[in-house]
Amino acid sequence: MTGRLRTAVDGRTLESESGGDPVNEEVKVWPFECRNCWHVWEEEYIVRRVTDRHGNEVDVWMRSGVSVQPPSSGTTCPHCGSDVVTTFPAGYLATHPELIPPATPPEPDATPLLSPVRRHITY
Repeated sequence: MTGRLRTAVDGRTLESESGGDPVNEEVKVWPFECRNCWHVWEEEYIVRRVTDRHGNEVDVWMRSGVSVQPPSSGTTCPHCGSDVVTTFPAGYLATHPELIPPATPPEPDATPLLSPVRRHITY
């Protein structure tokens, strides 16, 4: 394919700047969980569906305008660097907000901890 492609992030069909085949782009948000430190996060990808000159449809995965591997291969945890990462179904974190860590840690409880066991004093 010759020429540059115009970018759309809302699923619109665009024509390439060279006047070639239409380009479909879709924004996909993939939720991940690290199996090492249990960190949960989401990453946004643009999936560009193009047809090559042989008539084959190809999915090109992009982040920040750069072509990258699909999220199912080679994702590493941004928290601990582990490559033992799993994904959730799309939209999973929207229905399970308890998995997303809060932006700030919760305030500690000011109630003193009291043991239900009597203290045994030995002399």
